[in-house]
Amino acid sequence: MNSKFLALISAVFLLGNQGYSQKNDSFNIKKQLDYCADQASKTLKVIPNDGTSPRTVLNGSNEWKFVNYKDWTSGFWPGELWYLYEATKDKKWEKEADKFTRFLTPLSVSKAADHDLGFQVFNSFGNGYRLTKNKEYKEIILKTADTLATLFNPKVGTIQSWPHNKMGGHNTIIDNMMNLELLFWASKNGGSKNLYDIAVRHAETTMNNHFRPDYTSYHVLIYDFETGKKIKGRTAQGYSDDSMWARGQAWAIYGFTMVYRETKDPKFLDFAHKLARVYLDKLTTEDLVPYWDFNAPDIPNAPRDASAAAIVSSALLELSSYTKDKTLKNEYLTKSKKMIVSLSDNYQSRDVNSAFLLHATGHKPAGSEIDCSINYADYYYLEALLRLQKLK
Repeated sequence: MNSKFLALISAVFLLGNQGYSQKNDSFNIKKQLDYCADQASKTLKVIPNDGTSPRTVLNGSNEWKFVNYKDWTSGFWPGELWYLYEATKDKKWEKEADKFTRFLTPLSVSKAADHDLGFQVFNSFGNGYRLTKNKEYKEIILKTADTLATLFNPKVGTIQSWPHNKMGGHNTIIDNMMNLELLFWASKNGGSKNLYDIAVRHAETTMNNHFRPDYTSYHVLIYDFETGKKIKGRTAQGYSDDSMWARGQAWAIYGFTMVYRETKDPKFLDFAHKLARVYLDKLTTEDLVPYWDFNAPDIPNAPRDASAAAIVSSALLELSSYTKDKTLKNEYLTKSKKMIVSLSDNYQSRDVNSAFLLHATGHKPAGSEIDCSINYADYYYLEALLRLQKLK
């Protein structure tokens, strides 16, 4: 979590919203953080000593599926451990976080395989550096930012997401917005200033092309490699090319909120509000945890996606700190808290497995990771809890 954001959101809270503070007292955040620590302690006992980390517990199982450092989700587990260190100040978590973070070191000196380097390295080394100021971590972050930048196509204006999958042109997925934070950070901490320009150009190009007129997001945008012209929007993990995939919209809300934090350009803030508005307006579930796709044909029997709720809850807490509209601020805070409470009360996996949450959905069209526990749901849930705690 960005230190400037934490200072700002604390100041915003102190200025008002006393009613929210009083309501917040009824929700025991420390209890939820203790729960996460207990679950993570159980997971530590079953991880093989082979450089892998836990990714998923499939529906019907209580055993983790482990992945190596090349997997796109490899940064979430060490990121969780850093957040637990931040929450508890227990050196146990710092030691474990350092161990699992260092497994990802080869990513900084390997050719970029895809856009996920931000998820992998900034969630691990980035959180580690924020909390420890370890110079070795900083060097790895800077090297990785340069590696990620090699995927930038100046003719298009975005970082290519999947170089191995041409898809009829230069492909960029909405998830890629999350990886821009690595570039912003590097540009401000010793890296090339060009990294900042790449991140801004990617965000601008995405803002102009990646969304339908109602501000719902495509999952994938295909561009012409040479002309940069937009060819079409499509999906990979959503229900259809024209549907609102829940996690995709969540990445967009979080990503553009972060871009505003890093640039202070009001056009990005305005856009983040529009993305949040359509998500909240279309959210029909009473507990504010969405179906995996807002247009899934089998609603209300469609799987939920707790990961989308976790991402949005964290993003709304930050977005609330950037608006002077008291009504909107209160809506963001109230709904974010309701999402976090709902996840805590109804989606925890305490009696099923050692993850934090149940009912996340990964790639339903591929029949992969449906209604299960996934490490990125846990990561953003823990982040949301910490952000909410700092509000208090």
